[in-house]
Amino acid sequence: MSEFLHHLAFGIYPYIALAVFLLGSLVRFEREQYSWRSGSSQLLRARQLRIGSNLFHIGILFLLFGHTVGLLTPHAIYSLFITAEQKQMLAIVSGGAAGVICFVGLTMLLHRRLYDPRIRKTSSPMDIAILALLWAQLVLGLATLPFSLAHRDGHVMMQLSHWAQHIVTFQGDAASYLAGVDWVFKAHIFLGLTLFLVFPFSRLVHIWSAPVGYMFRPYQLVRRRGRGARVA
Repeated sequence: MSEFLHHLAFGIYPYIALAVFLLGSLVRFEREQYSWRSGSSQLLRARQLRIGSNLFHIGILFLLFGHTVGLLTPHAIYSLFITAEQKQMLAIVSGGAAGVICFVGLTMLLHRRLYDPRIRKTSSPMDIAILALLWAQLVLGLATLPFSLAHRDGHVMMQLSHWAQHIVTFQGDAASYLAGVDWVFKAHIFLGLTLFLVFPFSRLVHIWSAPVGYMFRPYQLVRRRGRGARVA
């Protein structure tokens, strides 16, 4: 029974979560475009939002990039430049620093959402739930650091990478690579998959609309007293 549940959680659930993530986002964009927004509460309390949001976004973007590259890059490629042990320590140091930055920012955002009466009143249950899930995921991520330090040879990191690569290449034995890893890694992965599952039903969908082209936008033409001036 435990073997079946393990395969269900780490061999089947990833595909359910990713399918809901992609198809749910598409359906929401097609049917509920008005709700496709970040729902900012900046007008209600700007300073704490600005600091917390900046710290959170800096940290989470680094973590997302690091997890994606770290898990999905084949060992044969990065071993040309760095050993598994060195990669492990790089991940611990850089990921730990980014995780702390993100945790501080997210804690500020969650505190603001829970303890400011005006913001609490304008928040939906999903707004609070998604912040709480992200906070718990960060706590689990930081909790993996002592376990990673205990496996400095990089073999656990290799197991996690093999699992992720087998999932994205649709190989049926992916769950077997997590059979012997510590519980905290499994909890971190499971909660991460759950975030993908609830993604289309939350304000996180605004990630799809990240204004990448903002820096390359054309100048606006501003006219004053009959004269034209270009502003960025």
